[in-house]
Amino acid sequence: MIRILLADDQQLIRAGLRMLCDAEPDLEVVGEAGDGREAITLAARLAPDVIVMDLRMPGVDGISATSRVLAERPSVRVLVLTTFGDDDHLYPALNAGACGFLLKDAPPAELLDGIRRAAAGDSPFSRDVLKRLVDRATSAGADRRQPVAGLTAREQDVLRLVGEGLSNTEIAERLHIGITTVKTHITALMAKTNSPNRVRLALRAHHN
Repeated sequence: MIRILLADDQQLIRAGLRMLCDAEPDLEVVGEAGDGREAITLAARLAPDVIVMDLRMPGVDGISATSRVLAERPSVRVLVLTTFGDDDHLYPALNAGACGFLLKDAPPAELLDGIRRAAAGDSPFSRDVLKRLVDRATSAGADRRQPVAGLTAREQDVLRLVGEGLSNTEIAERLHIGITTVKTHITALMAKTNSPNRVRLALRAHHN
């Protein structure tokens, strides 16, 4: 069971997210916070696995709350869910330690998948956000190393799909392999490319 804390200043949003999560047998909403300060308090008391964090909240905002929560409980996974996908919100959230970044107009299935991926140690991003991260890093000349040698044909397939922003589940379906096999390939790819996270791996995909 994945324990979830919802942090959003809009009660209607929290209610909708709770209904969405409560309909899933493997998800449990253990608390709701209306601002960043309450999120910090509840994270310490409830020990959730994943915090679905809004960014613009009164008092302590989501970025500050993310940083403070992770300073106290580094094992918590903070998944940003926001209306604002611009760089002024994206990069501070990532610098604060958020593991993923989804937009509120994402389909419900994408949000549920994102929560599960975050809990599993993955880094879920809305496809447009991931593309912008890759495009920005590429245009800035980041990671211009030679293509990675020694990849198997299947690893090259997985790497290409990571670069397209597909989730582990989508990669498994596209390649007709098990999700555990996908995770094994991604672990191997991170080691072979010296990529500490999925975003960095997506960058290597574009340079490969």
